[in-house]
Amino acid sequence: MKTTANSQERAPGSNPFLYLINPASDFPAYYGAEVLGELGLQRTAFVADLATVTVAALAPTDFRIEICDENVSLADLEHPAELVGITGKATQTGRMLELARAFRRRGKRVLIGGPVASLDPQAVRADCDILVRGELEPIAERLFADLRSGRWHREYQGGPADMATSPAPRWNLYPNHRALQGCLQTSRGCPFNCEFCDTIAYVGRRQRHKPPEQVLRELDQLYALGYRSVFLADDNLTAHRPKARALLQALADWNRSAPHGRMHFTTQISMDAAAHPELLALAAEAGLSEAFVGIETPNPDSLRECGKRQNLGYDLGQRLAAFVAQGVGVIGGLIVGFDADAPEIFRRHYEFAMDTPVPSLSVNALMAPPGTPLFERAAAEGRLHRTPGPVSPWWTNLEPRQMSRDQLTQGIRWLLNRLYRPAAFEARMQRFIDVCHGPPPERRAGGIPHREVNLQAVSAVRRVARLGPDERDMLARLAARARAKPETERHLFANLFRYMQFRALCEQGGIWDPGLGERSEPRWEGDSS
Repeated sequence: MKTTANSQERAPGSNPFLYLINPASDFPAYYGAEVLGELGLQRTAFVADLATVTVAALAPTDFRIEICDENVSLADLEHPAELVGITGKATQTGRMLELARAFRRRGKRVLIGGPVASLDPQAVRADCDILVRGELEPIAERLFADLRSGRWHREYQGGPADMATSPAPRWNLYPNHRALQGCLQTSRGCPFNCEFCDTIAYVGRRQRHKPPEQVLRELDQLYALGYRSVFLADDNLTAHRPKARALLQALADWNRSAPHGRMHFTTQISMDAAAHPELLALAAEAGLSEAFVGIETPNPDSLRECGKRQNLGYDLGQRLAAFVAQGVGVIGGLIVGFDADAPEIFRRHYEFAMDTPVPSLSVNALMAPPGTPLFERAAAEGRLHRTPGPVSPWWTNLEPRQMSRDQLTQGIRWLLNRLYRPAAFEARMQRFIDVCHGPPPERRAGGIPHREVNLQAVSAVRRVARLGPDERDMLARLAARARAKPETERHLFANLFRYMQFRALCEQGGIWDPGLGERSEPRWEGDSS
């Protein structure tokens, strides 16, 4: 912990007042809900923000606290709190700094914490009064005592938290009526060592878990607030097999006794879980309907290059089908721009994707986040661009080895347009319906909340038909197929919502071009073929 102390004035006897902010992203996310705003509906958080409510739970009871999630409403720059806490990821850095500067101009004391503060402190240090690095739980008591006394340090450094002692988040302070999914973290850390991953640089490779009974208490709270879908914000839910089985069994038992309908879960899982069909069957029984899986690339040389050993040695398509066969849908992550990627990689990605039952796929340029081995390697090789570029999933701070940066951007543009042609998306969704054999939907009567935010999501999905005749016909065919196989209806809805979000993201980023998607190969700048 840094030792330079500062002081601030507070009226005698007054309680400290803390305004906690989750900033808006600098660019729409693949898995966000910005499409609702694009359609003229209310601002919405796809997943309720867990960071701010956890910080609130760590604060002493004499602190007054208000929370702002800018996915729901923009921050109030004239807020009366004397302390402003801002957290955020790399995708929020621009807005984080904009808010910090605005509040400091108004005489507020600004604290910044979270992944960016921990991994890239020089990016935010000049714009805050207090920098909080690492996990907050081990240092919360000291930090809040210093804030109360008015004598605080410029920087605080936290270490790995004991998850069993982390308090239940204060969801009573959050605008739950405008979040589609609740959020609950059962563990932190991931045992793998992917070169480009900043998660392990932030929370480490040793997984730490909450006891199942603690998870269920938090789940009860979210259920009572009306949520029927929760994101389990684990870095890798099933990496520790015995603990994963114990948790999933507890969730399955809890869901069987839930009085007003089941809770559905999404999470993050690595590809190796598909080698354990009994684990995936238990996950589906527990209510896990979807998992984000880092596929990354069908190029084994690129997988070896980045240390993604858990994706090597087997057919990736078969592993993805194994998830779906048990009723666990896959949200796939693809990355382009590895050293081993030549320009033909874009066509290879497309052909691979079209042979899978994975309708929703993100496509990102390989990035080297600060704090990662890839960042250090690229810097040593002189291939790191330190000047910030346009904020989007398609920009990179790396100089690729086998193509230009322009070719990388153009190739991603072609790939996204090709993947999200209505015919291509429908083909993957039809394959999903063919392969999926999960548990049938459970219809439990009575007490199920009809939240406005969920009804607006339904409205967004229905607007797929307004995008054009091809989209209208696609929607009709898919809806008919799903009605004939009811266990796939929820999956169809989720993927159609993401289809609308992906389209909105691509249109806002200026890369949506249906004509480009009809081309069987990408065209490089200056190529007249």
